[in-house]
Amino acid sequence: MTTAKTTPDHPSLPLVKRAFPSARLRATEFRGQTTLIVEPGDAHKVLKFLRDDAGTAYNFLSDVSGMDYLNYPAEMPGRFAVVYSLISHAHDRRLFVKVYLDPSKDTSGIEADPALEVDSVCDLWPGAEWPEREVFDMLGIRFRNHPDLRRILLWRDYPGHPLRKDYPLRGRGEREAYRVVDRTSS
Repeated sequence: MTTAKTTPDHPSLPLVKRAFPSARLRATEFRGQTTLIVEPGDAHKVLKFLRDDAGTAYNFLSDVSGMDYLNYPAEMPGRFAVVYSLISHAHDRRLFVKVYLDPSKDTSGIEADPALEVDSVCDLWPGAEWPEREVFDMLGIRFRNHPDLRRILLWRDYPGHPLRKDYPLRGRGEREAYRVVDRTSS
């Protein structure tokens, strides 16, 4: 009979815990993939440590993604999450770092919410610039100190963030108001 593990045994977790003894850190494991959950205020420091420490050496940021947990069947620490997918070529390891954010305002519009902000990691991994812009564009999560935080997939005045689960499936009239451009328009 096998017993379930209560704590993931990823080799990077003890190093992070030792480096940040006062930080609130949690970890989960699903299908062999470990996720380190950090508070928004600690995220940049922890990610910098994971990149710079010789024992972790996560030199490659594979992706930055965002999630909306509205109406998720399980209780979550926040409605939104930003997930950093890290790879260490030196140690042949992968680690996901997740930051939960809870909105302080109604999320059905495009008004900026200071609770939906996290520090940019463009200073650590320059390749984070476009994925952070995509998360901003689709979910409205802002990245402090980002060098060029503007929409990347939708036009500047688009009236919302379409990957938010409270965004209407049929949109808010964008198609009806969109000016069709043909060959004679130029």
